[in-house]
Amino acid sequence: MPAKSKVAILRTTPATVLEDYHRAMNLAGYQEVIAKDADTALKVNISWHFFYPASSTTPWQLDGVIGAMKKDGYKSELIHACHNRTVVIDAHLGERENKQIDVVQAHGLRNVHLYEGEEWIDVRDAVGDLTKKFLCLNEVYPKGFSIPKRFIGENIIHLPTVKTHIFTTTTGAMKNAFGGLLNEHRHWTHPVIHETLVDLLMIQKKIHRGVFAVMDGTFVGDGPGPRCMIPYIKNVILASADQVAIDAVAAKLMGMDPMKDCKFIRLAHEQGLGCGDVRDIEIVGDLDAAKENWNFDGPFKKMTFASRNQHRIYWGPLKKPIEWSLKTWLAPWAYVASVTYHDAFWYPVYGKPHIKAALESDWGALFQNWGNVPRNEKGFPAVGDSHPELVRMGLKHMLEATRLIGMAVTESPEVQARQRRKSLEHRA
Repeated sequence: MPAKSKVAILRTTPATVLEDYHRAMNLAGYQEVIAKDADTALKVNISWHFFYPASSTTPWQLDGVIGAMKKDGYKSELIHACHNRTVVIDAHLGERENKQIDVVQAHGLRNVHLYEGEEWIDVRDAVGDLTKKFLCLNEVYPKGFSIPKRFIGENIIHLPTVKTHIFTTTTGAMKNAFGGLLNEHRHWTHPVIHETLVDLLMIQKKIHRGVFAVMDGTFVGDGPGPRCMIPYIKNVILASADQVAIDAVAAKLMGMDPMKDCKFIRLAHEQGLGCGDVRDIEIVGDLDAAKENWNFDGPFKKMTFASRNQHRIYWGPLKKPIEWSLKTWLAPWAYVASVTYHDAFWYPVYGKPHIKAALESDWGALFQNWGNVPRNEKGFPAVGDSHPELVRMGLKHMLEATRLIGMAVTESPEVQARQRRKSLEHRA
């Protein structure tokens, strides 16, 4: 009889957060899953290149995981941070703004950007006949698609946060594989996003030496995520070797029925890829914390202008007249629209008060003062003063947003493909 899926959950504070991450990972049995003689990718989550509470991997989350691994005998030279790129998110800006690069450099680790100099190989060469079991990816990509060659034989530890998502209801461990495993044209999968996440979990189980997830719920996000959310402070962290189970427990905390409200969890459960039924999951750590119900509204009750129209394009009345354009050279219009709305409008107008409120908390002060406050083995006994008035908006932010709008065009797969064709023609 297979072992019962286990999810660790702990309450935490800045003063104990590093010790708590170490304890949570061991409660969930990570050393039984993550081999010490294999390279381990720490898959960082950057859902917004600007700091926004609950949107991206926190520095204490990344620091806590690295510190735990080093304490348990994992070699630094076999651990690296891992980033993907999207046409609407600048990963280099994101790792700076979210202070992830500060942690990586402080620990002397490698920092891998999968889209820069890494080799990608055809998925059929990586997983063979497993492709025959895919729920949707063969139809989305009839000519196949590529995955990073370096992933084969590596461990991977996903570092998501607890938040909602406008496409998948919630997002966590399973969704964190999306950017890293699919190369260009990931948006083609949006109409079948739930099935896509299941196919990607199949791939992960095939290619990785070990798969684990450590989820931060110090800041959590409700609303049309993963960007335009209302953040809350919940002071919890989770860990599990079962990607389905940790997402199910997080969804339950948010007030949802994982098997009913999250199709990707139900499908993965039915495929035997993990346990999505919280009644059958072993909870370890703080059992009272696991019983909480945060009663989130979810992503669909108060949608933004952008999220409402995204739904219309992929699942509603705009699907037939517009979605076709997203599979042609016209697609950059959508990237420009997304960056313009989120970075140049929503963030400075609607996001600013939420950011300031978060920065007034102890976690916000720790974030602002990261690298300049005392620390010990347990965590950060003093977090320093909060300065929410220093939130960067104004002219500097608008100049950055303008640059990002341009990036959405120049870095788009459609423009990049045309440039590659022109280069080949020129050489010929």
